[in-house]
Amino acid sequence: MKPSPFSLHLPESLSEALELLASRDNARVIAGGQSLMPMLNLRLAFPDDVIDLNGIAELAGLREDGDDIVIGAMTRQRDIEFSPLVAERLPLLKEAILNVGHRQTRNRGTLGGSVCHLDPSAEQPTVAIAMDARLSLRSVRGERVVSMREFAVDLMTSCLEPDEILAAVRFTPWPARAGHAFVEYGRRHGDFAIVSAAALVLLDAGGAVERCSLTLGGVASVPFRVEAAERLLQGNAPTREVVREACAQAARCEAVGDPTYPAWYRQRLAQRLLERALFKALERAGVLSQEHTS
Repeated sequence: MKPSPFSLHLPESLSEALELLASRDNARVIAGGQSLMPMLNLRLAFPDDVIDLNGIAELAGLREDGDDIVIGAMTRQRDIEFSPLVAERLPLLKEAILNVGHRQTRNRGTLGGSVCHLDPSAEQPTVAIAMDARLSLRSVRGERVVSMREFAVDLMTSCLEPDEILAAVRFTPWPARAGHAFVEYGRRHGDFAIVSAAALVLLDAGGAVERCSLTLGGVASVPFRVEAAERLLQGNAPTREVVREACAQAARCEAVGDPTYPAWYRQRLAQRLLERALFKALERAGVLSQEHTS
């Protein structure tokens, strides 16, 4: 199919794009186009105006800002994949990016586009939830900063106002000694995950869990933290029994279902993948894997 007619705008600055967005009632912004273009062609979206952000240099790039890493919304996933800064300080994001589609997808896809599209199975929103990312939302009215948990309202629904554009995503890296892992399961390589799991774990000097983050994607309408599992781990030595008891909480989470993958299947898969991710993160944090996987 072909998209319904629309006017295309090519702003050269963020301020110009914001003025355009504020002055039009039925407008959409386009970033990499990996999600919006199929929606336009299938007439699942039919804006009167499309505002192309690809010519706005200020929306792209990665930089350090104090202890944080700030990534522009128009930064290509391929640039994130090959960034030494991301590999060193945001290894969970690097590992997740490698699961995004194929090389051609990552060449065009952007961090901001994926975060705003908010597919519950997408890797980048899941990492943003896992790392408590903060999002800079810009409009002609100014800037507001929201957490990723506030941003993700419901299925493919964010808290973005009609006149707002996501400008950047701010990540606070975990200490270098923290363990990380991202795993997912899909029918074919490059497919959206049926379920994905992200784990971050930091151990104290005595070997107990000082801090942890356990996140699931594809299970519910938005990615979410498994807080019951995090509470079970917090302050305890991560023995095999403790890890498995914590990950069993994933099977008790509310899950969406469909004729192909019913809720019980997603719950069972979530438990297994979370366990796999956590064991892998613990190994990277310096816990001997044979203590847990035997």
